[in-house]
Amino acid sequence: MTEKFYWADQIADQIIKKNPRKKVYTCASGTGLSGTVHIGNFRDVITTELVIRALRDKGKKTRFIYSWDDFDRFRKVPANIPKSYEKYIGMSVSDFPSPFSKKKSYARFLEGQFEGQLPKVGVKPEFIQQSIMNKKCKYADLIKIAIDKRKEIIKILNKYRKEPLAKDWYPIMVFCEKCKKDSTKIISAKGYEVEYECKCGHKDKIDIRKKGIVKAPWRVDWPMRWFYEKVDFEPGGIDLSVKGGSFTTGREIVKEIYEYDSPMYVFYDWIKIKGGAEFSGSSGNALTINDVLEIYEPELLRYLFVGTKPKTGFQISFDNDVIKIYEDYDKLETKYYEKKVNKWEKRIYELSQVGKISKKKSEKSSFRHLINLIQTGKKIEAKDKARAERVKNWLEKYAEEDMKFEVQTKIQIKLTAKEKKAMMRLKSVLNGKKKHTEKELFNNFYEISQEIGMTNTEFFNAAYRVIINKSKGPRLATLILTTGVDKIIKLLNQAK
Repeated sequence: MTEKFYWADQIADQIIKKNPRKKVYTCASGTGLSGTVHIGNFRDVITTELVIRALRDKGKKTRFIYSWDDFDRFRKVPANIPKSYEKYIGMSVSDFPSPFSKKKSYARFLEGQFEGQLPKVGVKPEFIQQSIMNKKCKYADLIKIAIDKRKEIIKILNKYRKEPLAKDWYPIMVFCEKCKKDSTKIISAKGYEVEYECKCGHKDKIDIRKKGIVKAPWRVDWPMRWFYEKVDFEPGGIDLSVKGGSFTTGREIVKEIYEYDSPMYVFYDWIKIKGGAEFSGSSGNALTINDVLEIYEPELLRYLFVGTKPKTGFQISFDNDVIKIYEDYDKLETKYYEKKVNKWEKRIYELSQVGKISKKKSEKSSFRHLINLIQTGKKIEAKDKARAERVKNWLEKYAEEDMKFEVQTKIQIKLTAKEKKAMMRLKSVLNGKKKHTEKELFNNFYEISQEIGMTNTEFFNAAYRVIINKSKGPRLATLILTTGVDKIIKLLNQAK
C-alpha cells in the first residue's frame, strides 16, 4: 500500500476543517434488526469507530453513537425463527417477545448480543434505541416540521422515483394503538394532530407529542436524526449510496427541511465468507463477532477491516488462508516494534489494537507452529494459550485435510526398496548431530533425494506417509523438529 495518509485520518481532517470551532464531534452508526446482527454489520460500526479514533488522536472530543432502528416494522420471519412469528409481521420489532428469551423483546435480545460482543474488539459506542426515542415522542417537533413541509419532501423524493408518491402521502407512519401493527392509513395530519384508521377497525386522532406511536419513514427519519444529533460523520452501505438512494435524498431533505448540512459520508462495500454468500440476518447467514473471534484474535479481526478501505469489498477466510493472515499480522507487528514500518503500516497496526499499544512486543508462537505443537501433543506455554485455543477451534471446524495429522507410532504402509533406503538415510541424517535447524534439514531432504535417485516429490510423499500416514502435510522439517527427533528416529527404525 502506497497511500501517504490513512483514510480515516483524512476524513477526520475534513470534519475538523468543516466545523473547526465545534467542541464535540458526533459520529454515528446503526442498523436495523431483520435478524441476528452479524459480522457484516460490524463493517458499519468499525468504519465509524476508526474515524472516532482518528479525531481523538488529533486531540478532539467526540461522541460515538450507535442507533438501533428497533422501531421499524417486522417484515419477515428470519430462517432461525419459528414460523409462528408470522403473526407479528407489521409490528415494531420492539413490541413482541424473543423466542430465545422470555424476559426480553425480540429487538432487545438481538441488541444485547451485539452490545456484549463489541467491547471485545475495542468498540464502545453510546447505544440509542429508536423505539424508546419515538415512544417518548422525542422527535415530535421534527416530525411536525416534516408534516408541515410534506410537499417539499414529496418533491425531493419524486425526483428519484419511477412512480411519483400519492398526493395523500405523508412523511409518517403509525403503529395502531390497538393491534400494534402498521396496517394503518393516515386520514389527516396537521401540526401535531394525526388522525388514522387501521385495518383492524381501530380509528383515532392523536397528539404526536403525547402518544409515541408515530415515526418517520426511513428516508425522512435518517436525515431528521442527523439534525437532531448534530451528526458530523456517518458511513452507509453501498445500497444506501447509489444515485437517488437514501443518502442522496437524505442530504437534500436535511438541507431543505431542517436547514442542516449533511454529515461527512463514506460508503462501504459488503463483505462475505470466502466461498460463501454475503451476510444476511434474515436468511440465517449470520456469522457473529463471537463466531469470528473463535478463530481470529480481536486484533486480527480489527486488522481485517482496518487494512481494507471501506469502499473495497473483501472476504473473511476460514480456510488455510487463516495461517497467512496471522503470519502477515505477526510480520507487521515485528516491523512496528523494529520501527521499520511506513506511515500507512504504522497506522494500520495502531488502529488494529483493542486497547493501548504495549511498549514491548508480545512474545507468542506463530499460528502455523501451534498447529504442529497441538497435533504432536506438545505442552502449550502460557503465552500461547489464547492463540492455541483459536488454533484448536480452527482445526476442528475449518482446517483443510492437509493441515490435519496424527504422528504415527507404527508405520502403516508398505514401502518400496528405494523408499526404505531413503528413510534409512533420513534416520542417519537425524542421528548425525544433536541439534538441527529447519533450513539444514530442508537442504538435507533434497540431498537425500538426489543420492537415492528419487524425485523431491517422491521423497516427501514417502516421509509423510511414514510419519503421519498421509501423502502431504505441514512443512516436513517443522513437523520433525516439533514432534521430536528421537521419536521420528524410533519410527524410521521400522522402515528396515
